[in-house]
Amino acid sequence: MLLDLRAWRRAAGPLLLSIFAAPGIALATPPIELPEILNIAGSGEATPPAAASEKIFTRERMQANPAVRPGEVLEEAPGLIVTQHSGEGKANQYFLRGFNLDHGTDLAITIDGMPANMRTHGHGQGYADVNFLIPELIQSMRVRKGPYFADEGDFASAGAIRIDYVDRLEKNIALATIGSFGYRRALVGGSTQLANGSLIAAMEANTYNGPWAVPDDVRKFNGMLRYSQGTAADGFSITGMAYSNNWTSTDQVAQRAVSSGMIDRFGSLDATDGGLSSRYSLSGRWSQTAGNTATKVEGYLIRSSMRLFNNFTYFLDDTVNGDQFSQLDKRTLVGLNASHTIKGRFAGFEMENVFGLQTRYDDIDVGLYKTMQRVTLSTVREDHVQEGSVGVYAQNTMRWTSWFRTVAGIRGDRFDGKVASDNPANSGNAGAYIASPKFSMIFGPFSGTEFFINAGRGFHSNDMRGATISVDPGTGQPAPKVPLLVRAQGGEVGVRTQAIQGLDSSLAFFVLDYASELLFVGDAGTTEASRPSRRAGVEWTNHYKPVPWLGFDVDVAFTRARFTDDDADAAGNRIPGAPAMVASAGVVVGNATGWFGAMKLRYFGPRPLIEDNSVRSDPTAIVNARLGYRFENGLRVQLDAFNLFNAKSSQIDYYYTSRLPGEVATGIADRHFHSVEPLALRLTAAANF
Repeated sequence: MLLDLRAWRRAAGPLLLSIFAAPGIALATPPIELPEILNIAGSGEATPPAAASEKIFTRERMQANPAVRPGEVLEEAPGLIVTQHSGEGKANQYFLRGFNLDHGTDLAITIDGMPANMRTHGHGQGYADVNFLIPELIQSMRVRKGPYFADEGDFASAGAIRIDYVDRLEKNIALATIGSFGYRRALVGGSTQLANGSLIAAMEANTYNGPWAVPDDVRKFNGMLRYSQGTAADGFSITGMAYSNNWTSTDQVAQRAVSSGMIDRFGSLDATDGGLSSRYSLSGRWSQTAGNTATKVEGYLIRSSMRLFNNFTYFLDDTVNGDQFSQLDKRTLVGLNASHTIKGRFAGFEMENVFGLQTRYDDIDVGLYKTMQRVTLSTVREDHVQEGSVGVYAQNTMRWTSWFRTVAGIRGDRFDGKVASDNPANSGNAGAYIASPKFSMIFGPFSGTEFFINAGRGFHSNDMRGATISVDPGTGQPAPKVPLLVRAQGGEVGVRTQAIQGLDSSLAFFVLDYASELLFVGDAGTTEASRPSRRAGVEWTNHYKPVPWLGFDVDVAFTRARFTDDDADAAGNRIPGAPAMVASAGVVVGNATGWFGAMKLRYFGPRPLIEDNSVRSDPTAIVNARLGYRFENGLRVQLDAFNLFNAKSSQIDYYYTSRLPGEVATGIADRHFHSVEPLALRLTAAANF
């Protein structure tokens, strides 16, 4: 049986029974309402924050700043860098709290109740492609950091982001954008009353070439249709989404190829790199609030596919055909999230208990192939993977006094899977269970200020193929298996205040330890062993709105990221790609009508590129700006400028060995980078009606 339910029942059953049946807990009390807890800076938070770094961003905040690509709207999360090292259809690269999160490992992204992170993915574990996101439909974004939240499971140790879409648009929208380097985008969306509910539909089309010598030739189509009744707390919705994208990509290029004049900063070393992807989903949400209880159920069905063509080392492995390879991922995943909240009293103290169930099943076809100019030369490996998980959690919030409350939780997760590989030696079953306790203490408010102490354990899953592998598919040599689940534990101490009128400010000190950073490397079809690590740092975030038409943001994060094993002296203790500093500063001006604008600086600090810190990246500082006018009749015109000062910087840097034509057979170790696009302008005309 794929999911070992008997093992799960033995592990989780006593826990749930003890919680539900704990003496002194009054579950059937008259309806009560817990005293209001500080709602920081009018954020609209439905529940009070449990950590200083926990934030909720409104629809207005999410749309205030210009973004080059859909994923960059996530950079409203303080300390988060969202970048790209390939074409516009590939998942972004994410950096947070000293992590190079690759395409999503340890950053759990949920969009409209559905997980974006893909387990056992063809390109990388936790691959989170958010290119199907339509920013104009965002209702809110909740940001959490650290393993302190019982309802956050796989991939959520560094952070978790949840984006919710609107159930209806106040006004219909028609939008058209034209811009530099062949950028074209059109969006139409609207709502109408239907029966006792609301029907909302939106469609988007986007093309883009970019500044690259080989045009990206992006062709993206996107759509959403939703019917809903009631509210988020009492009602239901049914949503369908469809997305497809085709593109050519200029991946990171070797610095020596640019320095020698072989190509310029926007040149390509393999003109046939690129990919295609699609995603289709059907999801539903039902919620009910009655008296002192609230229930919510979310379900989803997703069918996605991806085919990537990449060549990172050029002619290092194959001096004749080159090193291009292709990765395939086709999957169907289904899942269910359910929670039940009960407000009551315990020994005279007001409390809230939340019980939840999260389950997911992925049926995956995944492959790795050697190719030349997108023509398959040979198969490295092909696998059919079935992977399922069940997680249960319980969380208790107690208000002991008017100024002190605690949040205690525990979750248990069971993963099971089966790999059917083209090499029987790499086939097999794997399973694992992990328990993750959480605890927080919150003191305040004192003059609009709260203090937080958080601690907890979390985890991320590894690729199922890494847990069953026996033979390296490339060399035929024995390959070690890796744990299916990897433990993380962390803590945070912070303060959040609105003592100054109009200012929302928070300061958080954090530490996060990982037992191992073992990952399955989709580019090679094998596991890559890494070492235990620790990240410790501080984040300072500020949002100041002195008057309704003016807002300022200043966010700074410092992190010390180090390996912590005994090899630190010999091999070096720096974690490649881990930024020590990330910062942003911005200003937003404007009212509902008339002139409006925004300007934002985003600083991505230097990173070590190898363990001994002898090679480092340069920092990247980019300024984006917006200027526009809103007419009273609903028409809006705006001009966005990206990389306003035309910085010649890198979006991302790596250091590894590659071989250009004519070089020594062993290749040359070199810096490889993907350039920031030069100054680009985009003009948008939008009508709301």
